[in-house]
Amino acid sequence: MRQECRNFESRTYPNGETVRKCNLDLAPEAPWRCPADCGKFEPRMDAGWTYGSMVSPKTPAEPPGLDDGTAAALLDEAEEFLNSVGAQVLAEVHAERARDAQRTGWKRLFRRPRP
Repeated sequence: MRQECRNFESRTYPNGETVRKCNLDLAPEAPWRCPADCGKFEPRMDAGWTYGSMVSPKTPAEPPGLDDGTAAALLDEAEEFLNSVGAQVLAEVHAERARDAQRTGWKRLFRRPRP
């Protein structure tokens, strides 16, 4: 990934896992590489920033399939699946909230905890 681009973002979580991504979702092979001819590349404006000594972890090794497009196809397939179940999950959450809103008094107090 082009870390000098203003659209690049990196975040490390307490468990040590690091996310590297393009905020514009233009890097289909993230976190390994951005498109070579990305039209939205903009250099970071670092004026006035003070940098600490923390260094982000090394980018993981590239998996096989980046050059022939199979990795991007797999990521696209996973994204399509998540998008397809999103509406169903949202409907289930709304239904559960509606049921909870109808409960009053003792029923609400002794309801089963959510997983």
